[in-house]
Amino acid sequence: MNDPVVQVLVAVLPSVVVFLTAFYLIKQFMGARMSERLAELKKEDHKQVLPLRLQAYERITLLLERIQPGPLVLRVHASSMDARDLQQALVATIREEYEHNITQQVYVSDRAWARVKQAKEETIRLVNLSFDQVGDGPSATDLSRKIFENVARLSHTPSQEALVAIKEEARRLF
Repeated sequence: MNDPVVQVLVAVLPSVVVFLTAFYLIKQFMGARMSERLAELKKEDHKQVLPLRLQAYERITLLLERIQPGPLVLRVHASSMDARDLQQALVATIREEYEHNITQQVYVSDRAWARVKQAKEETIRLVNLSFDQVGDGPSATDLSRKIFENVARLSHTPSQEALVAIKEEARRLF
């Protein structure tokens, strides 16, 4: 036992074991604290972001309702318009509604926003198709009638399909 290596090992080994045990326990404790802090920050962030996300879903819902072909035609149609004037006014109104709410995409999933964008494009396509079917000469009333006829042939309007996706996503918040 007089070997100096053995004496050093006998003196150092317990210290190393104590150090490694303390290091492991401190690391576990710090990891748990960090996890708790991250959970707390996430919860606080959720409290602040949730109202903004809900407001975004509300605004997108309003956008989709406002670009529904039926209510849109009734809101934009004026007796002094011809078919081209109404078609241009409808398309401009759809684009304005969309552009007014474009920042809401920050708060919704890419999938949901793609559905909103698709609803806008398909509604514009429906208006343009209806205009092509009646031609340039008829009155705005003729174009309105054709839009209503084309909508009646659809099982769901583009906005209704997008609304389903928006509602599903909003429900997942709770």
